[in-house]
Amino acid sequence: MRDVKPVKVVLLGAGTVGSQVARVFLEQSAEFESRSGRPLELVGIAVRDLEKERPGIDKALLTNDPMGLVTRGDIDIVVEVIGGLEPARGLILAAVKHGASVVTANKALLAEYGDVIFRAAEASGVDVYYEAAVAGAIPIIRPLRESLVGDEITAVTGIVNGTTNYILEQMTSHGVAYGDVLLEAQKLGYAEADPTADVEGFDAAAKAAILASLAFHSQVRLTDVSREGITSVTDGDIAAAADMDCVVKLLARCELSESGTISIGVHPTMISNKHPLAGINGAQNAIFIESRYAGELMFMGPGAGGAPTASAVLGDVVTAARNRVRGTFAPGGSAYLTRGITPAQEERSRYFVSLLVDDEPGVLAQVAAVFAGRGVSLQAVRQGEDASGLARLNVVTHVARNGDVVQTIADLEQLSRVHAGIKIMRVEGA
Repeated sequence: MRDVKPVKVVLLGAGTVGSQVARVFLEQSAEFESRSGRPLELVGIAVRDLEKERPGIDKALLTNDPMGLVTRGDIDIVVEVIGGLEPARGLILAAVKHGASVVTANKALLAEYGDVIFRAAEASGVDVYYEAAVAGAIPIIRPLRESLVGDEITAVTGIVNGTTNYILEQMTSHGVAYGDVLLEAQKLGYAEADPTADVEGFDAAAKAAILASLAFHSQVRLTDVSREGITSVTDGDIAAAADMDCVVKLLARCELSESGTISIGVHPTMISNKHPLAGINGAQNAIFIESRYAGELMFMGPGAGGAPTASAVLGDVVTAARNRVRGTFAPGGSAYLTRGITPAQEERSRYFVSLLVDDEPGVLAQVAAVFAGRGVSLQAVRQGEDASGLARLNVVTHVARNGDVVQTIADLEQLSRVHAGIKIMRVEGA
């Protein structure tokens, strides 16, 4: 007779994502049984407030003792959607120790402690799945972890934060000032009351660390990622990008350097309108992969929100349940190499530099000489008038070492005919 013992699942958190996971789980339980080969039973949900109304969820499932829930000993799968480092880390490690597989959407935790969690899971012979940790509903973790393991990935570039993409798109398409569009994003639920994690690039940096770890088979942590947010992006930057047939996006970029180290960063970037990522608007996410054999691959779709994230979570739940039924498990990480991280000053990119100068003969030659003195080659120079009566020089470099460009800016700031407020931004694909 077929073993009909159910796969027991518990859920940590019932907020925006957790409530959607619970709802779809209960609605689609028969379908999930068909896909996994055994009934899936939701046997507990850990929440902070037991009295809060949660339509469609049986109060008998609720508990405010998450540690007691994950250490029961009869749990097959623990779904963690509470976020943050603690108590999530302790709960996941306890679940793994007690023989439960884990599905998590916790990007910050994986960027910081992914190697610890993966080692613990492998020692216990259980799964750790985390498709929802990067880019919401977009399937990107499994392709990197499984589908592309026969290839050599050379670079991963992504728009992985919907909040900043929405803000920049509104600034570009409608000329809305940064502060105004941020308020609108908060009203629409795209941005938190405290938007720091999004607008300062921390959220994107955590996702970049996860992507780089998978793509290049070497552990990358959040602290390894050079990071710059979008708070300093102005309408002038947007206009300058448009003049170059570019748009400004917050890009996460990870690539292998010529020396084999991992160059990884999150920065506002002017990206050519010819690049596939340039057309990703609103709160959408997209990831562009460059590989040796498959060539260029693009993944795009909803990058946030309760329903899209729940879709990715439940896909992992079904996969983990299927492995449970078959008595197998998949490796959580693939960090079998130890690659160094390219120092920030050694990162290489093209750069856009904008500066105000005295509108006098010889200034352009003096500025060009400063770039040449630091070995930074210029691709294009455009000069125009500024409302202040000064001249505006917009310079685009060829690929240059970041440290050389930074030192060039410092040298330019010492020139008497160059005024304060030099702006710099990376350029991709133009």
